Amino acid sequence: MPTYRDEAVILRTHKLGEADRIVTLLSRRNGRIRAVAKGVRRTSSKFGARLEPFMVADLQLYRGRSLDIVQQADSLGAYGADIVVDYERFTAASAMVETADRLNEAEATASQYLLLVGGLRSLSRGEHEPRSILDSYLLRVMALSGWAPSLDDCARCGAPGPHAHFGPQLGGAVCDECAPAGSPRIAASTLALLSALMSGDWEAVDTASPADAAAAAGTVAAYAQWHLERGIRSLEHVAGADRPLPPGRPAPLRRQGAP
Repeated sequence: MPTYRDEAVILRTHKLGEADRIVTLLSRRNGRIRAVAKGVRRTSSKFGARLEPFMVADLQLYRGRSLDIVQQADSLGAYGADIVVDYERFTAASAMVETADRLNEAEATASQYLLLVGGLRSLSRGEHEPRSILDSYLLRVMALSGWAPSLDDCARCGAPGPHAHFGPQLGGAVCDECAPAGSPRIAASTLALLSALMSGDWEAVDTASPADAAAAAGTVAAYAQWHLERGIRSLEHVAGADRPLPPGRPAPLRRQGAP
C-alpha cells in the first residue's frame, strides 16, 4: 500500500525549499524513515509543531521513491516543549536521538523505539537527572543492538567478578590477567551504578555519589562511542560524559549473535 500509518519519534529536521522540511523519524513498525513534510514552515501549517525534534506523533505517510511524504500528524507525546527549555535535558535528549539515528541506519526494532520514547518522556517530566537518563538509555540501547557490556564476569575469560578494570574495546569489565597494561581501573561502586543504570534500579541511581555518577557517565560515553565506531557529537555538550575514546583502537568487536 502506498499510504501507511505508524507511530514515530522525530529525530531531526532539515529545511527544504521555502516552506518544507525533511524529517528523520524512528518509527515503531517501519524503522528509520526520511520523509518530506510539505508547508510545515508556514505559520498556517496545521501540524508543523508536531514535527519538531523530540516529539512523538501518529503519522500517515505516502511512500515515495526516495523520500516518503507526511500527509497527517497527530500528537502522541509533546515532550519537546519541556525538554528544549532546560539545557541539561536538551543536551541529553540530543545525544539520545543522535544515537538512535546512528544505530538505526541499517535496522530498527519496536523495542528501540519504545526505549527512546520512554527516555524522552522521563526527561520531559524531570523524573531523574538528565545525565542518568541518558546513561541508562545508552546502556540499554547498546544491549538491544547486541553490544551489552559485561559488568560482572570478565568480558574476555568469563572469570566471576566484580573486577577492577573496564575496557570499552574489550566488551566491559575485565580481570587483572586479561586487562591490558595501563588500562584504567574502575571502582566497585561505579560498576554497581552501571548495573543499576542497565537494570533501571532508579533508587540506587538517584542516591549514587557525584563521583560515581561522573565516572559512570564517562565510561558509558566511551563504551557507546567505541561500538558505534564514531563519536556522538551531542555528548560534547553533556556534563560528565566527555571521556575520550581509548587509544590504539583495534578492529571493532562483533555484535552478539553476528556471524
